[in-house]
Amino acid sequence: MNYVDKADQNGYTQTVILLKQIFCRCGSAFGRFVLRQGAAHRQKAVRQGGVNGHGTPHPCRFFRKGQTDMKAVLIPGDGIGREIAQSVRKISDVLATGIEWEEYAAGAEYAAEHGELLQPGALDAIEEYGWALKGPTATPIGKGFRSINVQLRQRFNTYANLRPVRTLPGVPTRFENVDLVIVRENTEDLYKGIEYMLNDEIANGVKLITKPACERICRFAFDYAAANGRKKVTAVHKANIMKLTDGLFLRTFREVAAEYPEITADDCIIDALCMKLVQKPEQFDVLVAPNLYGDIISDLCAGLVGGLGFAPSANIGAKTRIYEAVHGSAPDIAGQNKANPSAILMAFAMMLNDLGMTDKAARLNAAILAQVAEGKAVTADIGGTATTTEFTDAVAARL
Repeated sequence: MNYVDKADQNGYTQTVILLKQIFCRCGSAFGRFVLRQGAAHRQKAVRQGGVNGHGTPHPCRFFRKGQTDMKAVLIPGDGIGREIAQSVRKISDVLATGIEWEEYAAGAEYAAEHGELLQPGALDAIEEYGWALKGPTATPIGKGFRSINVQLRQRFNTYANLRPVRTLPGVPTRFENVDLVIVRENTEDLYKGIEYMLNDEIANGVKLITKPACERICRFAFDYAAANGRKKVTAVHKANIMKLTDGLFLRTFREVAAEYPEITADDCIIDALCMKLVQKPEQFDVLVAPNLYGDIISDLCAGLVGGLGFAPSANIGAKTRIYEAVHGSAPDIAGQNKANPSAILMAFAMMLNDLGMTDKAARLNAAILAQVAEGKAVTADIGGTATTTEFTDAVAARL
């Protein structure tokens, strides 16, 4: 077992033990909470296993290249999710992908009726097939439910969130040549959910950063850059203030960067990065960030190219990949056949590419770009009058 494999099974446990030693002495509720978390992490790590020696999943562990008969999970989600999921089915059939979709309900609407966020069997199906595509899911506010996205990422250890961002012809924006990729660490940081009340007026949250997770995500970013002809990787941090947590991330980034001399490596403080992104985004190539910063800059960068309607995403683990449209459920237009399905179709293209169906992925991306650039049968969010169905049919006709 290599170092990163050990980290998957023991890294969080060791960190939790350290936190327990610090806080349990105070007799706090947090100490007891951390103890429970440690046991949960040990059980999950044993179930999930590790990653390969490079800290990035090898595609051959997921599929046989060129495979044309497989099952995958489709989660339409809330609001407009059901409409854009139909777009996926239509395009999948036109491209003759051979994918058999197994559909499961999830989200706030399902929870309101059934008292749980995910339809029974969904998690087992994702674990069995290893591939999933999901639409937008909402989390009920103030009712004790955890985000579906967070649940899926932690359950399946999809440690890398990959978000490509590029300018699309036909979409009015201030910038003409944005082409960058955000690599977001997906499993820890403040999103780990270790938070507690000291008393009725004081709440605390733990920013959990571990060296194994930092090494894994940084190596993923450099491997991705090398495999995709990218020239520079920039680490996003706030190590000038958070010297231990973000300091650990930055030090690890620099250690990993030394192994990739052919790729330029630099770093940028998060607040300065936000300013530079809205001034001159073309200066960036690949951005690698801890969980919280990655979440924030992902939406910021989507705004540079027209919004979340053109923001696909992939959540990548050693055994599971979950692709998604990252926009909201748009309840104001749900059921009206007005939604732009571009994001989920672009996420589907990412999935096809990773399945080895590179020609089909390229054709789908080209068809979306051409349809948007033409500006005729496009949806209202980019100045058109086409319905979801009409846009999907127009894209399908180009395949």
